[in-house]
Amino acid sequence: MTSSTPSARPYRGMPAEQRRARRRAALLEAGLEVLGRHGWATATVRGVCRQAGLNDRYFYESFTDLDALLLAVVDDQAAQGTAAILAAAAAAPPRLRARARAVVEAIVDFLSADPRRGRILAHEFSAHPLLQRRRHLVQSLAAIFTAQVHELLDEVPLSATDLHLTALTVTAGLWDLLTSWFRGDLEIGRDHLVDYVVAFLLTTTELAPALRHRLR
Repeated sequence: MTSSTPSARPYRGMPAEQRRARRRAALLEAGLEVLGRHGWATATVRGVCRQAGLNDRYFYESFTDLDALLLAVVDDQAAQGTAAILAAAAAAPPRLRARARAVVEAIVDFLSADPRRGRILAHEFSAHPLLQRRRHLVQSLAAIFTAQVHELLDEVPLSATDLHLTALTVTAGLWDLLTSWFRGDLEIGRDHLVDYVVAFLLTTTELAPALRHRLR
């Protein structure tokens, strides 16, 4: 006959694993609040736990230190953003313009839906060296771009190398464009921004003839 440890016993009908998951979710939300409203330079373990309504000791149950929480917050938001992009792409008609607009609107609206997300992109990525490790998100967006091109076009006019270069150029440029927009450096509205990016994306289909002309 075995007995469970106190930490593993259900508390008020809730299993220990579920309680831990809830505490971790509360810390992620608290981390997002600190990062997205006040900046990570102000963060402390005690402050994050106070924001989460948890005793300090529960912090180390899920995260080794503040940096680990910082990266977890960004990864969680990135996963939500990617899911929004893929859902928008799947729901849009299988036509290049319609799909491009759906994806661009999904990106802009996801970031705009919570002001904390826009602030993180506009200010925290440049302020915290650790977040530069998450610039690989550009690679993830580039992969989505490439997959959409292959899905929508019967024949891709670019070589695999040139398509990869195009995807990186587009997504890295979009990252910096959105950063400037959320920072307030661009005096344009949401619709102007979306229209511009969609028009720019559509011009990439004209890249192949130009490359053949220049590189032959």
